Parts: sequence; C-alpha cells; structure tokens
Amino acid sequence: MKNYWYYFVICAFAAGCAAKGNVENKNEVPQLPVLQVKLTDTILQHDYVTGIEAVKNVEIRARVQGFLSKIFVDEGHEVKKGEPLFQLDDHEFVNQLSRAKANVSNAKAEAKTAEVELKRVKILLAKNIVSPSELEMAEAKLKAAEAMVEEAISIQKSAETKLSYTYICSPFDGIIDRIPLKTGSLVDEGALLTTISDNHEVYAYFNVSENEYLHYKKSSADQRRGNTVELLLADGTIYNQLGKIETVESEFDEGTGSIAFRARFPNPSKLLKHGATGKVRLTARAENALIVPQKSVFEIQDKNYVFLVNDDNTVKMRSVIPQTREAEYYIIEDGLKKGDRILYEGVQNVKDGARIAPVKVTKEL
Repeated sequence: MKNYWYYFVICAFAAGCAAKGNVENKNEVPQLPVLQVKLTDTILQHDYVTGIEAVKNVEIRARVQGFLSKIFVDEGHEVKKGEPLFQLDDHEFVNQLSRAKANVSNAKAEAKTAEVELKRVKILLAKNIVSPSELEMAEAKLKAAEAMVEEAISIQKSAETKLSYTYICSPFDGIIDRIPLKTGSLVDEGALLTTISDNHEVYAYFNVSENEYLHYKKSSADQRRGNTVELLLADGTIYNQLGKIETVESEFDEGTGSIAFRARFPNPSKLLKHGATGKVRLTARAENALIVPQKSVFEIQDKNYVFLVNDDNTVKMRSVIPQTREAEYYIIEDGLKKGDRILYEGVQNVKDGARIAPVKVTKEL
C-alpha cells in the first residue's frame, strides 16, 4: 500500500510538470525580424522589349520593266554611295532615246523652216504683196513648230530618264540584304530588287506605360547620364554602347495605354542588324522613396498588405499601395510613413493582432 501511494505521487508530479510545460509553450512569443521603414534614394531600372531598326533602311525597286542582265553585288556586301548594284537590259530604252533625239532634230528643223517663212511673209507684207492674214498664219505655224520642239525635247528627257533607270546604284553607304531575283529574270516595274541598310547607327523603339512614363518624366534623373539608356541583347548581354532617347510620341495608344519612345545607339562594329530584338533598360532616380522588401508584402483579393508592428509589439494588417515594383522590393506610394515598423519576413506565420518579439533588421535596401 505504501508503494502504491509513492507511485501515485510520482505520476501526479510528472503530470503537473507536463501541464506547466504546455502552458509555457502555448504562451511563448515568436521572435521575428522587424524592419523600420525609412526614406531613401534609389535607382529604378525597367526593361522594355524593343525592335532594332537601321537609321536608313530602303527598298531598292525597279523603276522600269526589263530583263535583269547584271548583278554587281552579293547579299551582305557593303557598298558605297553611287556604287552600281544592278543592270537591266537597256536595248529597248537606247532605241527609244535614239528615236526621241531624231524627233527633236525634225521638230527643230520644222521650227527653223517656220521661222524663215515668217521672215519672208513680213517682207512681202511690207511691200503690200500679201495680206495681214498671211502674217498671222505664219506666226501661228512658228508657234506650233516651237511647241513641237518642246514636246520632242520633253520626250527625249523622259527617254533619257528611263534609260538611266536601267542602271541602278546605291543611294547611300550601306549593307545589301537578300536579293530575291537572279540574272535573266524578267523584272516588272516596281519589283523589289533588294534592301539596303545603313546601320552605323540604329533606332530602338519601345513602349512605356502611362504610369511609368510619368514617373520617368518627373524623376530627377542623374544629369550626367541625361537621357542615356542601355541595350540588352537577345543573348542577355549588355551592349557596349550607350544609347540616347531622342523622341517620344505625342499621344498614348488607346488600345494599350502606352506611349512609344525612340532611342538611338551607335553601331561602330556593325554588330546590331536591322530587325534584331533586345530590351532597352530605362534608368530613373527615385528620391525620398519608401522602400519595402517584397517578402514583407502579401496579397489578399488583389490588394497588398504588410504587418505593421505597434508599440506594444502586436502586429496589425495595413493596406499599402505600391507605386512600382522592382526586382526585390516595392516603392510604396501610400499606406506607410517614415519610421513605421513592419514585419520583415515570416508574414505567413502570424495572424492579425498577434504579439511578437521583434528582432531589428539592419539590412540596407
């Protein structure tokens, strides 16, 4: 009986200790990192998909019909201004020019004859041998003959121009694109012969949302950089030349709500080609910005929240409105102020109104 009583006391003592431990565990306050919000200056970077276009990119088309007799260049060939590119068969146009020159000669001869006739009629009229009407007729014939001369000269110039169209030269320094036709092909008027690109400089066009456009224009960007931008190539590397924003369109696109920018990049090595793709990196400075880590923000029904830490170390959900989102943080437009304390991470492990043991975070954002 004595042993039984001794066993009962030990069990009761053990149960009491276990109950006490459960109460202590239940009341334990979790230690969580807390960040104090402060104002800071930062550099914002946004990447925009862009299409690369040569500063000059011109289609070379046939201006007359004919057989393609010669091709002087090859695809990808660099050419200089005035360098011959193509030759169309010119026999028909040479004949047209010869006929036009002959017509000019005939018209000038008839005009000369009419001029001599007019002089003769004037002499006869002075002697009262012919009537004044004869003089009027002679003058009209001379005017008609002179008009025929002008018409013939015009036809000759047109024939000369058409003949010149058979010899096609480069309009500027550039690089030849694909040549779709081959020697001997019948070329129609207006047919595409090739495209030539002058890509010693290139344009990069990209679209920016209205919100980002306003932020860019209002931001006090570093004046030393001005409107300079970077270009990320298709392989993810950064192009070794800086570009400069030259123009912005005058209106927003109604369908997308964006506005187009144009930047110019030097291309001394000819690395960038017309039609290439990449991303333009636009940089702006944000001053006195409230920066919050992304891990501190959580979303409920399309709204963003943080856990604000009160003076008594209890947490309270606070709705915030981000102005923009960067790689690892938000810039907050409304909902927080300088000096507020927020839960740095672990937002999924606490509930609204819970008490925590704050651990100060000194990480620089």
